[in-house]
Amino acid sequence: MISGDVKPTFLQSLMAGGAAGTSVDLLFFPIDTVKTRLQSAQGFARAGGLSGIYKGVGSVVVGSAPGAAVFFSTYDTMKKHSPLPENLAPLSHMLSASVGEVAACLIRVPTEVIKTRTQTMTYGALGKSSLAAAKQVLLNDGWTGFYRGFGSTIMREIPFTSLQFPLYELLKAQLSKQLDRKPLYAHEAAICGSIAGGTAAALTTPLDVLKTRVMLDLRV
Repeated sequence: MISGDVKPTFLQSLMAGGAAGTSVDLLFFPIDTVKTRLQSAQGFARAGGLSGIYKGVGSVVVGSAPGAAVFFSTYDTMKKHSPLPENLAPLSHMLSASVGEVAACLIRVPTEVIKTRTQTMTYGALGKSSLAAAKQVLLNDGWTGFYRGFGSTIMREIPFTSLQFPLYELLKAQLSKQLDRKPLYAHEAAICGSIAGGTAAALTTPLDVLKTRVMLDLRV
């Protein structure tokens, strides 16, 4: 168990990040499907409505753990070795999170392309499963097709994490000061994370819509 000011090791960050990322992605997958279908250019009903809300979950099972593990291990490593002084901690968290996102997107974007196209039934009967959709991406666009929307994903993820993680760290620090206790209990940290994540998501929704539509665009 990690307590006080003891920092997690690289391996601990890797394992914790992978487990947390997979758990969250699987738990909220139906909501993600509804969100993706609402954002698609074809409209919610034509994209599938409320039917088959677990379409595309296979790509999440494959890609979520490695993507989250790469992000959190990079984030923690960058944060621990930041050359910036303590009074610039928010900037340090922002830079660490941004580097973590770029690294994670190398894994996350291909699985996101497959997931969104499966969720919205982009390929119709030819892409009913994640594996079938992946084959269609490879057949129609080649290997580069798996990275469609990489730039727009980075353009969304960096502002998102630049808002989320400094706010998360700030809320934890303020709550610890109020309670005169460190570390916080899991449910207390979760509340801080929920507030930070919800705020960042609300402010970056337009960029998220752009990312989804670029990934779903089949034009070369």
